[in-house]
Amino acid sequence: MSQAILAVLMIAALLWPLALILREPLMAALTSRGEVRFPLDSLWSTAPLPALALALLGTDGSLSLSAWLLGGVWVLDEPRRVLLAFSALLWGLSGWYARGYLVGERDRANAGNEASAARLARFAVLWPLTLSGNLLLLVAEDIASFYLGFAVMTFAAYGLVIHAGTRDALTGGRAYLIMAVLGEGLILGGLLWGAGSLDALTLSELRQGLATAPHGVWIGLLLWLGFGVKAGVLGLHLWLPLAHPVAPTPASAVLSGAMVKAGVVGWMATLPLGESAAATAFVGLGRAMLIVGLVGAIGAALLGVCQRHPKAVLAYSSVSQLGMLAALVGTGLVMPSLWPSLAPAVVLFAAHHGLTKGALFLGVGIGEHPPRMPTWMLALLLTLPALSLAGVLGSGLATKWAFKAALYEGGQSALATWLSVAAVGTTLLMARTLWCQWQGEGQARLDGLTPLSAPMPLAWLLLVVSALALPLWLPTLGVAPAWPPPDELFGFWWPALLGVALALLAGWRIHRWPLRLAGKRPPAGDLWWPLARGFSRLWMATAPWLVRLAAVKTAWVAWWVALEEAGISMLDALGESETWLRRHAAVLMMVVAMGLALALLFSTA
Repeated sequence: MSQAILAVLMIAALLWPLALILREPLMAALTSRGEVRFPLDSLWSTAPLPALALALLGTDGSLSLSAWLLGGVWVLDEPRRVLLAFSALLWGLSGWYARGYLVGERDRANAGNEASAARLARFAVLWPLTLSGNLLLLVAEDIASFYLGFAVMTFAAYGLVIHAGTRDALTGGRAYLIMAVLGEGLILGGLLWGAGSLDALTLSELRQGLATAPHGVWIGLLLWLGFGVKAGVLGLHLWLPLAHPVAPTPASAVLSGAMVKAGVVGWMATLPLGESAAATAFVGLGRAMLIVGLVGAIGAALLGVCQRHPKAVLAYSSVSQLGMLAALVGTGLVMPSLWPSLAPAVVLFAAHHGLTKGALFLGVGIGEHPPRMPTWMLALLLTLPALSLAGVLGSGLATKWAFKAALYEGGQSALATWLSVAAVGTTLLMARTLWCQWQGEGQARLDGLTPLSAPMPLAWLLLVVSALALPLWLPTLGVAPAWPPPDELFGFWWPALLGVALALLAGWRIHRWPLRLAGKRPPAGDLWWPLARGFSRLWMATAPWLVRLAAVKTAWVAWWVALEEAGISMLDALGESETWLRRHAAVLMMVVAMGLALALLFSTA
């Protein structure tokens, strides 16, 4: 492929979603008054198709734009092709799914509900805007473009989270926005500090410079924490379990499947992974990432199995899976020589988790609005992505072998064992998700009338197939994942078997002796609620002092205003005295002269 065709595909991939954004207000202006138009049409759902074409047809290359910001550099290489392909595929199928998912909003809008019409129009604009930011950060090599894409994706997604406008949606949106602002501040501080001190304009220059910079570790810490907010690092994950359940299901799918991977992409793009010069300086940060990742992978599973909403359980599952990714990235910092073999496994892990988690989230909506198919077939199709995420079959099996083979090669068998323990938690989370779906109201309508050719079932089925068959179509991008040898299969299956056994044991135990857990379950968002109460109490405690400070400030300002007014009055009086002196200067001079003469006369006498 020539450089010109690559440039055209890259520009089209980034501009086509923006063109669809401009189309929405234009079509709204052309629509006659009183006529309701469904903005989520077939053309709207094509927003990620140019990006998918770029990933599938593009070859390694770059595009330089000297007039863009500080000099734009957009790159397409093997890792970016994989990330771009699964992200575009997930966005495309989720967008198609949204066309059926939001039909109820369309019907309410047709009935004259202005709020529903406004929500549809807002969704139609914010969806491609969020997508455009996601695509830009994946291909950006210059720091300015990367941060622009990251920020656009982050803040545009806020409107998707609060789409419903309910109290819970606004609470989830508030948690999302607060954590997003915190993360963006850390990222911006790290990027500006690194770019300024290292005179770097590209991510490669930043990554290489951090390895030997005097304050490189502190810059790396800011970037790790900032991107960790998006990646759901334990302690910074509070927004995920609150935002996922309230967002529309297709938005939850791309939020957990594609957008949270931007944090992992940020780590890989900015931290000096594989740089031997950083082996000593960054080993402490790498160990911290490793420990926090493993604790998050296991701890999030314990919190997730206590949730009741299937999307909340899946949110904690994302925290757990991203904890595994954080542990792998941390290992790359501790052992730079191991990173070349770990990096492809991390990219494969991100693609597998993105597509599989997207299929699981879309499956929640399918459980609520089941298609025309036998109950056993629906249950099987809902279970297949769960088994894949647990590492039993499909892309999950190939992914686990990819990073375990790299760990075994690097002598990190202990870490592989800990990741297997975390996989037990993944199985428990998947069992809990399926149980919550089965207990939902939607399962009472398994004879639903939704045809398989409708947007929701069709998009979901295609995503399930794409996720399971990921190792089969990735070779078209130049990546060929290996399958584990038969003698290693038990090492992959025992965590799932143990997880299933524990789930059945827990179910039997609860069935025989029901537990009264009301008020004892950790709520979705766990630490968010005590923190919110703590800040609320702090505000209530400091409010009287703030009122007093405001009163002191008011009195202080009033004193200075009075002093100023007194000064102005004195100046006015002096001005009037000056005028009087000018008018009577001659008389005063005569009086002074006569006084001096008399004084001299009497002094001589």
